Amino acid sequence: MSSQAAALAASLVAGDRRALARAITLIESVRPDHEAEAEALLAAILPRAGGAIRLGITGAPGVGKSTFIEAFGQHLIAGGKRVAVLAVDPSSRRGGGSILGDKTRMTELSRDQRAFIRPSPAGTTLGGVARRTRESLLLCEAAGFEVVLVETVGVGQSEVAVADMVDMFVLLLGPGGGDELQGIKRGIMELADLVVVTKADGDLAGPAAIAAGEVMGALRLMRRRGEAWRPETLLCSALEKRGLGDILDAVLRYRASLGTEGLGRKRAEQARAWMWTEIGDGLMNALKAHPAATALLPALEAEVLAGRKTPSAASRAALAAFAAPIPSRHLASSRESG
Repeated sequence: MSSQAAALAASLVAGDRRALARAITLIESVRPDHEAEAEALLAAILPRAGGAIRLGITGAPGVGKSTFIEAFGQHLIAGGKRVAVLAVDPSSRRGGGSILGDKTRMTELSRDQRAFIRPSPAGTTLGGVARRTRESLLLCEAAGFEVVLVETVGVGQSEVAVADMVDMFVLLLGPGGGDELQGIKRGIMELADLVVVTKADGDLAGPAAIAAGEVMGALRLMRRRGEAWRPETLLCSALEKRGLGDILDAVLRYRASLGTEGLGRKRAEQARAWMWTEIGDGLMNALKAHPAATALLPALEAEVLAGRKTPSAASRAALAAFAAPIPSRHLASSRESG
């Protein structure tokens, strides 16, 4: 590790929020030299990671994820906790840009020195999370944050990836309840450890209570065998700061139901899944950098676009080129360019 990365790691472990922000920027970089530094940084802080409560927060657009997270974060801080929020914003498919507006939606929380909010673009990553959300979570833990909230892009079948990096998966639903359930994939409901019906105040208090009952009935039909925890449904008003204590109590009871060994097994399985994700990403990058494969891909794409070759046949041809030994002339030219 360079002296600069070592100094960054030391500042991060000391709880410096600016150092944490710089560290996340480093691990999100795709520059080869930055990637090497990021690996060294993560290795240095890894022994200090793992102590936080990891919560995944998902829900349909408009359900009030940011409002809930701000209110819940303030509730946690009032109880003596330091809170980190890793918020993922959708990226444009055309331009690739993201608004990254979560700090503007959590103004009070973002001003608190005991909180840290980091918006990141989803980019091309599926699963409602950013490319390096898992590593960012470890950095937040090493910086001393006791609760890390991971806010996903939205809700859908692809959002289930966040469940592979958190201890507890929380699904937020609006007072519409029954109607909203029709638009949510079963996979999300099956993975939810806790369902929170938001906006349970004013004229929406009655509909919210009805929605909670409907959700509770749906959860009973999707019982998960072999687990001590039964998913619960709670009501919450972030506006009136009601129900936040009940949610924290549910989080703590869920952690207790896992126990130290259960939590360790869960995180170990998540680490294994993470490893295979990294292998898949690495293989894709290697394929794109392979001389024979990259030379063949434009022609294969043209064949697929013209309808003369199926995507599966084209992919097999690309993989065959990737698996073949690199000709010596390519190796020589690669050494010369290096």
